[in-house]
Amino acid sequence: MALPKEPRQKMINLMYLVLTALLALNVSSEILNAFKVVDKSLVTSNDNINTANSTLYTSLKAKLSDPMTAEKAKPWYEKAEQAKKLSAELDGYINQLKKDLKAEAGAEMVEVEGKMVEQFKEDDLEAPTRLFGNGEGGKNQGEVLKNKLQDFRDKMLAIDPSIKKEFETSFPVEDLKNTKVIGQDGKEKDFTYAYFHMTPSVAALTLLSKFQNNVKNAENQVVTYCHNQVGAVKVVYDQFTALVGQSSNYVMPGDDLEITAGVGAYSKAAQPQISIAGSSMSLEADGRAVYKTKASGGGSRSVPVKVTYTKPDGTKETKDFEVKYTVGTPGGAAVMPDKMNVFYIGVDNPVTIGSPTGWDKTSVSMTNGAISGNGSNRIVKPANAPGQKAIITVVADKKPSTFEFRLKRIPDPIFKVGSGKVRMPAIEFKSQTACRAELENFDFELRYSIVSATVYFSGANFPSVKQAVIQGSNLASITSFINQCGPGSVITFDNVKVSGPDGSRTIDGKSIALY
Repeated sequence: MALPKEPRQKMINLMYLVLTALLALNVSSEILNAFKVVDKSLVTSNDNINTANSTLYTSLKAKLSDPMTAEKAKPWYEKAEQAKKLSAELDGYINQLKKDLKAEAGAEMVEVEGKMVEQFKEDDLEAPTRLFGNGEGGKNQGEVLKNKLQDFRDKMLAIDPSIKKEFETSFPVEDLKNTKVIGQDGKEKDFTYAYFHMTPSVAALTLLSKFQNNVKNAENQVVTYCHNQVGAVKVVYDQFTALVGQSSNYVMPGDDLEITAGVGAYSKAAQPQISIAGSSMSLEADGRAVYKTKASGGGSRSVPVKVTYTKPDGTKETKDFEVKYTVGTPGGAAVMPDKMNVFYIGVDNPVTIGSPTGWDKTSVSMTNGAISGNGSNRIVKPANAPGQKAIITVVADKKPSTFEFRLKRIPDPIFKVGSGKVRMPAIEFKSQTACRAELENFDFELRYSIVSATVYFSGANFPSVKQAVIQGSNLASITSFINQCGPGSVITFDNVKVSGPDGSRTIDGKSIALY
């Protein structure tokens, strides 16, 4: 069989970032379940690394028995065994920490559907604090864990000078002596406080799995390096299959989603051709294609993946996959602008609605208006009830949430001629052929048209006040009066009627003094 490549550390770092973000939210059943999903993924990854490491050790042992490679293999086999021992010791210690943590959280065996299963208080915030903290009643295992992680890093890099040179800057287990731990508030924190203080027990278990994953990745890197100093494993490929994986099947808006596709064993002989989301992908050096996208909106999503490859017998095979994931919305916290939660009457008000459970389990309704559309992007059409309130209700997985908005009329547009100023050069005014109504500093792109207005001419050149009426925005009907105007004349537009998307209304006119 082929030797699997080590899991990419950046995927683990991504999981850890998602985990850290979740820790900032209130503990709900959905978040606890998300921790369990991440923990399960880490445990599966650890099992895969164990399988890869086992293959490497078997291959090294075979090279030790081969007279052609025995002399070269002996020192590197011994160094690999040192790495194996160090990893096993720390892995065993972390496994014991997991048992102790569950015990602190009240672990007990209960019967569920005829089977005995272990249950504990998953949202217990005190258990991790007691086990890892050094305060009153604390067992100080956080400091012990920190020291053991640091000791593991130091000893692994000390196995051989070339190993230290190769991995010192990229070693999966961080240098805790020289690395600052930054908390959610952006300030430097103590290791124990940052990771385990008032952390839900299920989240602390996930963190321990993350540390185990780092340890096993480190072991894999070192053992792979030892193996490569002797020579590559001879592998005969007798079966090919397409592989597709993703970094997560539940992401939050703004999180990264990474999809990996390739051919089993990453053999170049397979000549894979891969398309993801309809686009042909270039291949990494190991034969994989990596697709990245930003999660947005909310609800279920899917990405089509097609892999075509050459089989050992020379024939080509194509396999199609549908990578599915769910984009959730943050729960436990919300911010609403009290003075700006407004819907405007007479126009379409676009809104974005998030659902933490997917749209197949979500319904949306509204009072004092109508809401249309599907998914996260909706259109609100308020009732003609200025001064009243509209309430949008989002029911996600039978749990309702309500959001209140005020109903307001669109503000009056401003009547303008030319530059819109109340003082204007006579020559400028006399060159105008139309008037208009403009909405100023309003977020909607709306237009109002002039229906009619009464116009009064007074001041210089007008011994008595002259009155005229315009229909529409064109000033052609009052051209004779405009031509009489000069410096000192005053033109007043009154009883201005306009028409817009919300109907007709009368707005303030304007007096223009010429100079």
